[in-house]
Amino acid sequence: MSSPRRTDLAIEADRRLRELRARIAGEVRAARERRTWTQEELARRAGVGRQVVSRLERDATRLDVDLLQRVGIALGRRLEFGFGRDPLEHTADAWHLAIQELVLRIGRGSGYSGTFELPTRPADPWRSIDVCLAARARRCLVMCECWNTFGDIGAAARSSTRKLAELEDLAAAKWGADGKVGLIWIVRATARNRALLGRYPEVFASRFPGSSRAWLRVLQFGGIPPAEPGLVWCDVGATRLFEWRRPGI
Repeated sequence: MSSPRRTDLAIEADRRLRELRARIAGEVRAARERRTWTQEELARRAGVGRQVVSRLERDATRLDVDLLQRVGIALGRRLEFGFGRDPLEHTADAWHLAIQELVLRIGRGSGYSGTFELPTRPADPWRSIDVCLAARARRCLVMCECWNTFGDIGAAARSSTRKLAELEDLAAAKWGADGKVGLIWIVRATARNRALLGRYPEVFASRFPGSSRAWLRVLQFGGIPPAEPGLVWCDVGATRLFEWRRPGI
């Protein structure tokens, strides 16, 4: 009688287990040798027999958790178990990306061509604009800074000022004196961000005096951007933009 055929899952599980055993065996052996210990010395420190260490370093056939914990303590290494990254898990910047995606989509619908993470200094690609919207016919560039969370507000404002100046140079190189540039912050309307803007209303009002309503019209329907920087909200699910009501309005 022929033996039942192994499933693809069983074959893959066996392959991964062999790789895991080989990796653990190699790590134990390398860690011991870095300390110039003999197998007998590691066995003594771990409270096991030398043959146990020898088998572990050879192929780690028995993945005994108690044994691995003992060896880890002896080597001063923390034993860790866990699964690899879930392919369905969001990326670390998922909500930031979601705001960028929304802005690019809205901009395309209103006649802009959009650029994701535009480096204002090609030699320093980390100094980039989250989304840059360009309207060649109107000779204008819109700098969209997308915020999921805030760290240092002052640093963020200074960074935007610097990047805006660099974008103005780019617009001047493209269109000369006719080039126009605008700055808009798009902030995810979480409870934390709402509380932050509510705590420092004058700070944000002085930094973003441009009409939020006018900026919304520009983003959604096109047109010349307001001369002054503005701020609009993005809903928590990153599905729509809406007006930020400045203090006193």
